Amino acid sequence: MDGSALFSLRLSLQVAVSATILMVLCGIPVSYILARRKFRGRDIIDMLLTLPLVLPPTVTGYYLIVLFGRSGYIGKPVYQWTGWSIMFTWHAATLAAFVVAIPLLIKTARAAIESVDKNIIEASYALGHSEYQTAFHIVLPLAKKGILAGVILSFARALGEFGATLMIAGNIPGKTDTMPLAIYTSAGSGDWSSANLMVLSLTVLSGVALYLANKYSRM
Repeated sequence: MDGSALFSLRLSLQVAVSATILMVLCGIPVSYILARRKFRGRDIIDMLLTLPLVLPPTVTGYYLIVLFGRSGYIGKPVYQWTGWSIMFTWHAATLAAFVVAIPLLIKTARAAIESVDKNIIEASYALGHSEYQTAFHIVLPLAKKGILAGVILSFARALGEFGATLMIAGNIPGKTDTMPLAIYTSAGSGDWSSANLMVLSLTVLSGVALYLANKYSRM
């Protein structure tokens, strides 16, 4: 690979890892709440969190611009107070990957948490353990295989994110051109040798992630 392709690979890994860390911090607590709590509006929240999974990525990217652009509901006050905008930065690519990929983690982790035997949970409560103790010492350890599979799948999805990233981060060479965007640019300019090599690299990385997800889900 040449220098630009290596930069795109490093950037894609940086974005995917950063987005995955955010997904773990946010997605697992949300998955637990959706799986273990019954409250009004739960189905609506689940629907909103799942929407990025079925919407075209460009539509998701448009919503992110409306929220986080310089004139957006969140982006405008942030820009006025700090003079900084997330638009057209690698942070924007991370945000796009996070929003698009987190439904995979939430769906998978929620299913894993819901599969934990409720009798075990009730026995823990009967022994005087709090919900916090039960969650960390019983529920999450028993659901860890499904959660780990969800984390790997969401990482793979973040690694391959294209449409929403293009909308909010742009395709700036040497700055925001993740590997999917670099492949698009190379193919559009007729640089098929670079495109083929990057496609092969991304396919291998994604294939390894899927293999690990399947392996850990069966363990």
